[in-house]
Amino acid sequence: MTSEKPSMVKICGIKEEATLRGMNGLPVEYIGFVFAKSRRQLTPMQAAQLQAVSKQIPMAGGKPPLTVGVFVDPTMEQLAETLSDVPLDVVQLHGEETPEFSREVRERFRIDVWRALPISEGSEPTSKQSGADRLTAYKDAVSTILLDTAGGGTGTAFRWDVIPSYQEAARNNGLRLFIAGGLNPDNADELITTYLPDGVDISSGVETDGVKDNHKIAAFVERVKSS
Repeated sequence: MTSEKPSMVKICGIKEEATLRGMNGLPVEYIGFVFAKSRRQLTPMQAAQLQAVSKQIPMAGGKPPLTVGVFVDPTMEQLAETLSDVPLDVVQLHGEETPEFSREVRERFRIDVWRALPISEGSEPTSKQSGADRLTAYKDAVSTILLDTAGGGTGTAFRWDVIPSYQEAARNNGLRLFIAGGLNPDNADELITTYLPDGVDISSGVETDGVKDNHKIAAFVERVKSS
């Protein structure tokens, strides 16, 4: 276990104002806007409008959620343009970004940076050393490591038995560890009860026919926070 506190929740791929309004009062710490090419992609102006709405909606602790922008191999110029339009709280890097690039983003924009690390489906449990090596490289560049199924946004889970090696490495390096990939209201309890990660990140697992489903969001959050 990484923490005695309930796992934090990030609902990613927000596209509609109605989704945010339906989350009023839910203990959700983070919401995610996708700027990388995908069916959930937003323009900076669309994200700015949604962020303005989110600031009016109390969620975890009675406060508005923090906003996370998801990028895949952006340039510094692209980040600068986006952040000038929408003042995000977190930049999440989901491509091949190096520790050096991640550190430069944090220092240049004075913003919290998360780094997603892909885990292949069906991969064997990672050795302590290999898990530690992947995380240690980002020790002074990011605050949070997000483990996600390779490819991201697939709705498919990776083998959770790789999680402990990454949890140990995260603790040793002062990093938080979030889990994504194939999560849904039906498997949230197993993940939290077994591993209690610092946080969980979900998108397709709380959708119906490709659209965010507030009933599924509420069910997922309840199971994460009560497990």
